[in-house]
Amino acid sequence: MMKISVIVAVSDNGVIGKDGHLPWHLSQDLKRFKAITTGHHVLLGRKNYEDIGRPLPNRVNLVLSRNENFEAPGCIVVRDMEQALKIAEQSGEEELFIIGGASVYARAMPKSTKLYLTKVHAEIDGDVKMPTLGEGWKLLSEEHIGKSEKDDYETTFQVLERSL
Repeated sequence: MMKISVIVAVSDNGVIGKDGHLPWHLSQDLKRFKAITTGHHVLLGRKNYEDIGRPLPNRVNLVLSRNENFEAPGCIVVRDMEQALKIAEQSGEEELFIIGGASVYARAMPKSTKLYLTKVHAEIDGDVKMPTLGEGWKLLSEEHIGKSEKDDYETTFQVLERSL
């Protein structure tokens, strides 16, 4: 059975975005995101796709949009979560990654059994907050990353899992 995993960076005050963009630059986190998601299906919302501006390379990009005229070259546009899950599962995907934004996280969280969480150790001014994570998560691993020239803030990277 295909695993549904959420991957997200969240500030101490729950912020994940500002003005349609990530409100930080975290080089180590971007490298980790690429390493974890490469070779997999990723599901993202239309706004997130438009912020990125192109399909993420070496991944099957599923873009969620209710607009029937929306096109995302190099991606598969899906109308709902069920269609995305079906496409990923039928192509033999073992782990589908939910990569945002907030409304996609909110829809996927109840179905998710794995969470790749980057805690950004700062109070960030932003207009997009992470929806509730739900109950039953168990910490599998944790790694602390210090602030550097390429990383705006200290972070803690956690992998969590739960049974549904």
